[in-house]
Amino acid sequence: MNTLKNKVHLVGNLGFDPEVREIAKGRKVARLSVATHDSYKNASGERVTDTQWHTVVAWGQTAEMAERLLRKGSPVMLEGRLVHRSYEAKDGSKRYITEVVMSNFQLLPNKREEAAAA
Repeated sequence: MNTLKNKVHLVGNLGFDPEVREIAKGRKVARLSVATHDSYKNASGERVTDTQWHTVVAWGQTAEMAERLLRKGSPVMLEGRLVHRSYEAKDGSKRYITEVVMSNFQLLPNKREEAAAA
């Protein structure tokens, strides 16, 4: 059996413009928030949409591309790996965070733009 890999694929929409910082000379990091949606029918037969928000981080050239191409509401498909980490908050408590470290992405057609072109 091949080694199992830590791989995440998300298809969703950006919640806000990428927040990009330069952390060293020429080295950038971008933070994104991506919403994914899942729909199902509940026991009463009503359609329910469940939205999940994912914290995504991009480094280097991927961060630069995200800064240039992505905007709030952009439909995007991305690939990355899941990372868990912890840090100490200002009040001294230990906090835990899970985020996707993005390796690449692809802009998807916007439904409104597709409808206008048709």
